[in-house]
Amino acid sequence: MTGRSLDGSARSARKGQDSFLSECLAAEEREFAGNREVFDSTGLRQGGSVHTGPPDTAAKILGRSWSAPVVVGPLTGLVRPDAEPAVVRAAGAAGLPVVVSAFTARTFADLASAAGGPLWLRTHTFQDRALARGLVDHATEAGFGAVILAVGPGEHVRLAPGAAPANLAHDGPAPSSPRAVVREGGPVGTPPATATDWSDIAWLRSVSSLPLLVAGVRTAEDAERALEAGADGIVTEALDTLPRIVSAVAGRCPVLLTGGVRSGADVLVALASGADAVVVDHPLLDGLRTDGPLTASVAQAGDMGAGNILDGLVHGLRKALEFTGTGSPADAAPGLIRTSHRPARVTPAGAAQVLRKSDLHASVSDPVLDTMTFLNEVTHRYSDAISFAPGRPYDGFFDTEQIVTHIRRYLNHLAEQGRSAQEIRTAMYQYGPTAGQIRGIIADSLRADENIDVAPESIVVTVGAQEAMLLVLRALITGPDDVLLAASPCYVGITGAARLLDIAVTAVEEREDGLSCDDLEAVIRQERARGRRPRAFYVVPDHSNPSGTTMSSETRADLLELAERHGILILEDSPYRLVSPGTPLPTLKSLDRARTVVHLGSFAKTVFPGARVGFAVADQRVVDSSGRTSLLADELAKIKSMVTVNTSSLSQAAVAGTLLAAGGRISEVNTEAAAYYGTALRDTIRSLEKNLPADRRAALGVRWNEPTGGFFLTVHVPFRVDNAALTRSAQEYGVIWTPMSYFYPQGGGHHGLRLSISYLTPAEIEEGTARLARFIEAESAAC
Repeated sequence: MTGRSLDGSARSARKGQDSFLSECLAAEEREFAGNREVFDSTGLRQGGSVHTGPPDTAAKILGRSWSAPVVVGPLTGLVRPDAEPAVVRAAGAAGLPVVVSAFTARTFADLASAAGGPLWLRTHTFQDRALARGLVDHATEAGFGAVILAVGPGEHVRLAPGAAPANLAHDGPAPSSPRAVVREGGPVGTPPATATDWSDIAWLRSVSSLPLLVAGVRTAEDAERALEAGADGIVTEALDTLPRIVSAVAGRCPVLLTGGVRSGADVLVALASGADAVVVDHPLLDGLRTDGPLTASVAQAGDMGAGNILDGLVHGLRKALEFTGTGSPADAAPGLIRTSHRPARVTPAGAAQVLRKSDLHASVSDPVLDTMTFLNEVTHRYSDAISFAPGRPYDGFFDTEQIVTHIRRYLNHLAEQGRSAQEIRTAMYQYGPTAGQIRGIIADSLRADENIDVAPESIVVTVGAQEAMLLVLRALITGPDDVLLAASPCYVGITGAARLLDIAVTAVEEREDGLSCDDLEAVIRQERARGRRPRAFYVVPDHSNPSGTTMSSETRADLLELAERHGILILEDSPYRLVSPGTPLPTLKSLDRARTVVHLGSFAKTVFPGARVGFAVADQRVVDSSGRTSLLADELAKIKSMVTVNTSSLSQAAVAGTLLAAGGRISEVNTEAAAYYGTALRDTIRSLEKNLPADRRAALGVRWNEPTGGFFLTVHVPFRVDNAALTRSAQEYGVIWTPMSYFYPQGGGHHGLRLSISYLTPAEIEEGTARLARFIEAESAAC
């Protein structure tokens, strides 16, 4: 090419290309707008460095060290094709990996010869797998270092006009259009074709030895599925869901963010949000657009433009690290992020104010807060279905008049204590003490029924156990480096409370027979190696929700010893102990000699749910800077005074009357209920065995556990259990259950379902398990 002026047809072609590029840019802006909105509303906190010398921007991605956690490209369709070598050379000079599109107009060998390091291939799901395999083989031969498979409707193929793909020929000429060969997606603005099958990932993993990343992942569930299919890395463009994706991945592979990154500060925000690196392409466009033909001087300018942009990006990251006092990308943590308020939008007079969901706390978009809502919607929509989902007590044991009797019993108790009529009136009609006015009665009951011997002052009466969790987490977790450990699967209430408080949760996966203290200790050491401080471990030792497992006596002793040795607290939550048949094992709190256990209690299962009364036993000593001591319960009461102020005096009276009438032995009040639930559990297991005999279970790969009490058991199946499967079960088979994946804070449980037996009659159990067996048979045959 020469430097002469463009003729009319060339100008027309150039005008068409510029128009195409403009359309691409417009689409790209729309696609990245969500990320930019988050970046624009986010800042970094200034901090003093504890590191000597300047920060180090280097990072390791897929086992290779790079100068910064930045991946460049792909650029096909967004810049002139003849500028691609400039990008490759600039990225190599900057010590950064660069992604090459499957539709590049340059051969892989040519680009590899211009690069200063391994290139990465970005490919798609092709209609012809032989074509896809040949493409990966050519990239491997050229020395490429990784493959990115683009999936999902947002992962379009971008191809500039007149740019013939140089690497896609297979038994004939190269395809004239991406649409002719790509199964998922198409050029910008076109609808996707048939959906990508997760087997595409597994197939590509089987035919290539290169590290495989999957791009287009938008949810934690999809990240889990990509890993199960064989992905070695995740690329997402969803900054708002990035923390949940990172939590689901749990360090098993790198997570990269693409979209909206324009500065070094943006890079650090992404890293602090959990990303291991960012993929950046859009900022390069401004440095590579040139008018006129590609002369030698223009090519040199392209090299300089790309190099300047990349150098500026890395320099900006270094300055951001300096500003926040962060030594390296690996040290980035959520505490670096400062969220600012956007300028207020002017609302026209008479118009209703509309809030953006992105302006609300991120927890409102968290799947944890949506799970039970979805379950309730399914139950309402298919009201004729038999539901094994609700874990609530059977209310056939309750007589409405008993509430009045319970309250009268408490009022008589106050009078027997010598309280005047005015004092009794005040106790019932006023707020009362924040820590609760029935703490002595609860302490007596704990001593009689659970052998937990604590002073009333160590108890805080709460609005259900959920408030107790919230108070304890708020008191114990002081910053982004503090972490809550939780046995997984676990009750969603604890993970939901942690999410509301922006508290990191690290799962300790239970084995088939329950918790292993060796696994817990390994997680504690792992968290400390990451510079984080494990503060507490949440566990349900008896008849756990959701799994139904019960911790052995040996494990209880080992857990207490481990907690004391490592200086962490145990948050014990055991709401099903006293509504289960047989003699329960001792609570962790009753065995606690070092005050390592905070016992969380609830009367929802043992008295009645509508009372909404729970409590926390927090007898740990707290020492202030002057040496004065108090109880942790005192600190929890201070927090409660700013949350619910107090627990309803009327509800406390009803619960206290029940405890007084039973002499504190709430287990005796629940003898009939415990027998009922035990029978229901045995009936469910017996009916499952009838409808799915042992030989049939073995053939299908189905199994379940057999808890000794509680409301729940877990069924493991060979097919994937998710909301879509739940909907099919309700709609086509008339039976509802709960996906176990709801209860895994870092992802998992995709082949399990939880059955609750507490609210069904024997006839419903028999019919419901028969329906469930038919559903399992059908789904197993289809998987």
